[in-house]
Amino acid sequence: QVQLVESGGGLVQPGGSMTLSCVGSGRILVNYGIGWFRQAPGKEREGVSFLSASGGGTHYADSVKGRFTISRDNFKNTVFLQMNTLTPEDTAIYYCAAAERLNSYSNPLDHTEYDYWGQGTQVTVSS
Repeated sequence: QVQLVESGGGLVQPGGSMTLSCVGSGRILVNYGIGWFRQAPGKEREGVSFLSASGGGTHYADSVKGRFTISRDNFKNTVFLQMNTLTPEDTAIYYCAAAERLNSYSNPLDHTEYDYWGQGTQVTVSS
């Protein structure tokens, strides 16, 4: 049982940057694989990025590869998503999620693989 709280969202201009935070409580996040997901109005939830429990493995959606970076601070029990060169297509509610276990056959960007979810934070990219 882990609780997740996202923060850092808001309004940003195209080409700008923003960093989201996901703070865990109840359990330490090093025990979980952590994913960032987003959902825009009328669209399905999309996996954005994944960080393994060990911190050594990452995955990124093609749409954000090279622009977004996932990382964690174990002492602060926080996972970050640094987002650069933002475009209006990045506008969505962003969620962090924790997975108890992801085996080698799991898709780490598949939201059905995750057990715990934060409430989401809105990111709006607009002029």
